[in-house]
Amino acid sequence: MKNVIFISPNFPTNYWQFCRELKKNGMNVLGIGDQPYDELSQNLKDSLNEYYKVSNLENEDEVYRAVAFFIFKHGRIDWLESNNEYWLERDAKLRTDFNITSGFQTKDMPRIKYKSKMKEYYKRIGLPVARYHMVGTLQGCLKFAKQVGYPVVAKPDNGVGASHTFKIGSKEEMEEFFKLKWPDTPYIMEEFVDGEVNSYDAIIDSNGEPMFETGNVTPTSIMDIVNNNDNSLFYILKDLPDDTREAGRKTVKSFGVKSRFVHFEFFRLLKDQKGLGKKGDLVALEVNMRPSGGVTPDMIDFAHSTDVYKIWADMIAFDRSTMPVGEHAYCAFAGRRDGKDFTMSHAEIVEKYGSRMKMMERIPDVLSGAMGNQMYVAVFDTREQLDEFYGDILKCK
Repeated sequence: MKNVIFISPNFPTNYWQFCRELKKNGMNVLGIGDQPYDELSQNLKDSLNEYYKVSNLENEDEVYRAVAFFIFKHGRIDWLESNNEYWLERDAKLRTDFNITSGFQTKDMPRIKYKSKMKEYYKRIGLPVARYHMVGTLQGCLKFAKQVGYPVVAKPDNGVGASHTFKIGSKEEMEEFFKLKWPDTPYIMEEFVDGEVNSYDAIIDSNGEPMFETGNVTPTSIMDIVNNNDNSLFYILKDLPDDTREAGRKTVKSFGVKSRFVHFEFFRLLKDQKGLGKKGDLVALEVNMRPSGGVTPDMIDFAHSTDVYKIWADMIAFDRSTMPVGEHAYCAFAGRRDGKDFTMSHAEIVEKYGSRMKMMERIPDVLSGAMGNQMYVAVFDTREQLDEFYGDILKCK
């Protein structure tokens, strides 16, 4: 029986399903989290063989002792995973410290966490990347902006999501950025790419080959949603475009990905852009060595009549899966922001789209910055139905 440690199995709240499928596959599933055991959902309790509560997952020593305890009690740990961007570096350090070889180690972190380091691995496979400048002095950044033209985008080189990302359109805004940026945090500044985000989402086996592939589209940038306190929308594609599939598979090989759930992001250009390509071309954005966030795994299941929680657990247990993929559809996410005067009420949404609705619930505050406050997830057969849904859900009076 393989021993698998799952870090923070209680958050996001849907991640208990990864544990459920691991346990179904005969794994000894050991959870480490900071929520009291009595407060865990019954589904999660049933999906774990044992749980170790720490007072704070940020406390490196406590988590280290929790892993050591599990090794003392259960023997060698075969896998350690959180599937969570926030804990990727901690996961890697724990694997390195305890010689758990089934996953990224500390030495692998720079290329998969630092946006500036990723660019080299994209260039190796011929994917264009935005020109960039590591933020140092104000004069250096002004010179870079003059070279590539405004606007430019600045963000932490090692950041999660769109946290503390700035779109800078003038010298005055550049000066303001220097007042607001976090001290002692390395920032990367890039030329602005006029494109929509297209992703490659896949579960990769131990040979670096895809066991399952799909993708999603975010017409509005997460940066704009967070910075403008806007509504949120993205959708799982009914069919993955050939160029996204090719770019995703090449990226897997270039970054040396094995035995992981991944979410790679690309820009699809909305117009010709010098040095990057023609309208419709893909430009590399960033790699995320974990599933796309929030309820995206559930949305993938809805779109493709499958179960990616099971496929992922099968990858760990057997390095293959017999989980079928069924009918394909679009799966739409719409996140409404509180305080906006929407044309269609919740009751009217339910009346019109109830038969297609898969999820309707409040979004946890910790995720609301990027996702809105109230979410609606629904499936559609055609792009026209998808567009009508977004028009109804997000239109304001």
